[in-house]
Amino acid sequence: MDKRGLSERDICTKFITPALREAGWDEMRQIREEVSFTKGRIVVRGKMVSRGQAKRADYVLSYVPNVPIAVIEAKDNAHAMGDGMQQALDYAETLDIPFVFASNGDGFVFHDRTGQSDQRETTLALDAFPSPADLWARYRAWKGLDAAAEQTVLQDYFDDGSGKAPRYYQVNAINAATEAIAKGQDRILLVMATGTGKTYTAFQIIWRLWKAKQKKRILFLADRNVLIDQTMVNDFRPFGGVMAKLSTKAKTIERQDGSRESLTLALDRKRRIDPAYEVYLGLYQAITGPEERQKLYKEFSEDFFDLIVIDECHRGSAAEDSAWREILEHFSSATQIGLTATPKETEYASNIEYFGEPVYSYSLKQGIRDGFLAPYKVVKVHVDRDIEGYRPERGQLDRAGQEVEDRLYNAKDFDRALVIDDRTTLVARKVTQFLKESGDRHAKTIVFCVDQEHAARMRQALINENADLAAESSRYVMRITGNDAEGQAQLDNFIDPESRWPVIVTTSRLLSTGVDAQTCRLIVLDREVGSMTEFKQIVGRGTRVHEDTGKYFFTLIDFRGATSHFADPDFDGEPVQIYSPAPDQPVDPPTPGTGEPDANEGEGGWNDGGDTTPIDPVGNLFEAKGKGPQKKIYVDGVGAVIVAERVEYLDENGKLVTESLRDFTKRALQQRYASLDAFLRRWNAAGRKQAILEELAAEGLPLDLIGAELDRDLDPFDLICHVAFDAKPLTRAERADNVRKRDTFATYGDQARAVLDALLAKYADEGVTNFGDVAVLRIAPLDRLGTPVELIRAFGGRPSFERAVHDLQTELYKDTA
Repeated sequence: MDKRGLSERDICTKFITPALREAGWDEMRQIREEVSFTKGRIVVRGKMVSRGQAKRADYVLSYVPNVPIAVIEAKDNAHAMGDGMQQALDYAETLDIPFVFASNGDGFVFHDRTGQSDQRETTLALDAFPSPADLWARYRAWKGLDAAAEQTVLQDYFDDGSGKAPRYYQVNAINAATEAIAKGQDRILLVMATGTGKTYTAFQIIWRLWKAKQKKRILFLADRNVLIDQTMVNDFRPFGGVMAKLSTKAKTIERQDGSRESLTLALDRKRRIDPAYEVYLGLYQAITGPEERQKLYKEFSEDFFDLIVIDECHRGSAAEDSAWREILEHFSSATQIGLTATPKETEYASNIEYFGEPVYSYSLKQGIRDGFLAPYKVVKVHVDRDIEGYRPERGQLDRAGQEVEDRLYNAKDFDRALVIDDRTTLVARKVTQFLKESGDRHAKTIVFCVDQEHAARMRQALINENADLAAESSRYVMRITGNDAEGQAQLDNFIDPESRWPVIVTTSRLLSTGVDAQTCRLIVLDREVGSMTEFKQIVGRGTRVHEDTGKYFFTLIDFRGATSHFADPDFDGEPVQIYSPAPDQPVDPPTPGTGEPDANEGEGGWNDGGDTTPIDPVGNLFEAKGKGPQKKIYVDGVGAVIVAERVEYLDENGKLVTESLRDFTKRALQQRYASLDAFLRRWNAAGRKQAILEELAAEGLPLDLIGAELDRDLDPFDLICHVAFDAKPLTRAERADNVRKRDTFATYGDQARAVLDALLAKYADEGVTNFGDVAVLRIAPLDRLGTPVELIRAFGGRPSFERAVHDLQTELYKDTA
C-alpha cells in the first residue's frame, strides 16, 4: 500500500480510528467523526442569501456523551504529522476542549491546552494514543473535580431519542455551569444571546443536577406568562408529574407539535401551596408584590429550594431593591443561576456583582458568525422635524384650541409631549413602502412606539396606508400593549409561523423581550432606546433563523437614531448593511456597500411599561419635568418630510464608517484595482462583464447608489473609471456611435450587421452587459430579424457569433480618457 497516495478519509479509516480503538476508545459512545459544529455564516447580498462553510472537526472524543475532552485533525500522508495542529487548536478553543491532536497516519502531535504536561506539545507514536482513563484523569486534575463532583459532571444529558442534541455552545454552557456547581459555586451567570436556546440550556443543567440528586427542589423564575407556559409544555416537559406552575389559573397550552396540554398547578384557589412537587415554575409577580399578603414566596421555608434559575435576570433581579432580589435573598442558601442575553452594569444595578463573572458567554456576534442567528440590515430614515426640531409660530393653537407653549420641541418630545400626526403618517407610509418594495407585504413586523397611545395612532396610520389588506383581515395591523386585551389575545398568533394574521403589530415595550417571534422579518424603531440592554433585546426579536419559511435575515428601520448604539463598544453584533435612503430612493436597501424596559406581567395581565405615569382612559398623559402629569399637545398642519443625512457602511474590518458615498466607493475600488490600467486589464479579460459587477456586488460596492447620487445614467465601466480614476465618462449612446463611426463590422453580411447594430442600439438604450447570451436574440428588436438559429447561422455558426460579440464589446470599451 502506498500510504502517501491515500486520501485523508483513508488515513482516518485505516490508521487513526484503529489507533483509537486500540487505546480503548468506544466507537459508539466516545468517538464522533466529521463533526460539523457550526451552521455556516449566512451571507446576505441584496435579497440573495447563501451560507458559508460550516466548521467541521475530523474527530471529537468524549469521555461520556456531551462531555468532549479531545479533538483530532487529520491530514493525508503527503502532509507532515502536525500540519493540522493550528486548525485543530482553533476548533478546540471554540469547543472548549483541552486536549488537541493532529495526525497524518504516521503518529500524533499532542497539544495539552491545560498546561499540566511537562511539554505543551509532544509527538506520539501511532500506538501510543492516550486511553480515555488517562485523558479523563488529566481533565479531572485540570478542573479540580473530586469524586462527588465527578459524579455530577458525568451525569447523562436528557435524550428523548429524537436525535435532538445540544449545539456546541449549549454544551459549553451546560458543562461550565454543572462543573461550577459541582465544585460548590452557588452563584452562576450564563450570558447567551437572544435566540440561542437559553431555556433548553437551563433544562439540561437542571436535569443533570436533578438526576444526580445534587439538587432535589428547583424553582424556575421568569417575568412573562408566555415564557412559563411554553417552557412547561416544551423544553421542561420531560419533568412530567414532578413539575407544577405557581398559579391559581388553569390553562391549556398548544405544544410545538400541535398537541394541547393542560398545565399542572401548585396553588389552589385560596393560594395555598402544594409542597409535593420537585420542579416549580412561576412568575415573580405571582409570588411577590409590594404588600405583605402578596409575598407568597414566604410560605416556603428558606431552605425549601436547592436550586433557583432566573430567566432574563437583567430585567430586575440585579437591582438591590427589586422584587426578584428579595426572593433570591429569602432563598439565599439555594444555588442560583442567572440567565441573560445582556449582562447589566450600571451604577444602580449589577448582576455581575450579584452572580459573579459569567461562567460562559455566547454573543450575538458569535451566533451570527456561526450561522445560528440571522444577520440583519439597518435602514436609517431621518425626518426633518427630528433633525431641525419644531418651534410653534406666535399664537399657534393646538387641536383643543389652546396656545402651544413657545419653545423648541425636539425628537425627545415628539409623540410623548407633542404629537405631529403628519409625522406618524410619514413613518407609516415609509414602513408600508418598504414592505411593498420587499415583495412581501405579509412579512411579520414589530413597530416600537413611544407609548401605548402612540402605538394606537401608529396602528391607525398603518391601517390607512394598507387599506386593501386591512379590508382582507381586520387583524392585518394590531396594537399589542398592556392595556389592550384584544391585542394581547393575538400575541400567540403573531409568533406562530403557521398563522397569517396579524402581520404588523405596534407596541411600546411589551414585545422588546422574551417573545419568540421566529418569523419576524422587520423591526421598526420609532422611539428612542436609551439602554444598551434594551437595544440588544429589541435586535434579538429578529435574530432567529426560520428555514421552513425562508427567513435567514431581517431588517431594522430606525427613525429615531437608536442605532447609534452600534458605535458603542458594548455592542457585539454589527449589521451587514446600514443604509440611509434619500427621499426619492427605495426604502428597501439595494445590494449593500455593505432605558431599560420596565414591562411587568402580573397574574393573568400585562403592563406594557411604555409610560412613566398612570394611563388615563385614552393613554395620553406624559410626565413633564417638574410639573407632574400633563396632557399631550396635538398640533395639526405642521407637516414632515424625509431627509437624507448620511450613509454608513461596514469597512473591510467590520467597523462602521461614515463618509460620502462617492469617497467610500472610490476608496473601495482603488483597493481592488491599483490603477486604471489594472482595471482595464481585468475588464478586457472578462468574457462576461456581468461577472465583474457580481464580484463588486459581492464585496458590497454600491454602483447603483453612486450612479443615482451622480444623477448620470452611465455604463458601469464608465462609472468605475470616473469615480475611481477621475476619467471622463462617456454615455452609452456616445460609445455606440463611436463603434458605428469606425465601421468595425464592414466584413459581415447584411443580416449579421443588422444583428450587431441592433445589439448596439439595445446597449445604448438599456446598457446590456450579456451580449453573448443567445437569449438576447429572442427579445425585441432582435426577434424581428429572424429566429436565433437563423441569426447565428448568419455569422457562420455559434463560435463566429461569440467571436463577433466579443469584438463588439472590445470596440465599445476602446475609448477611455
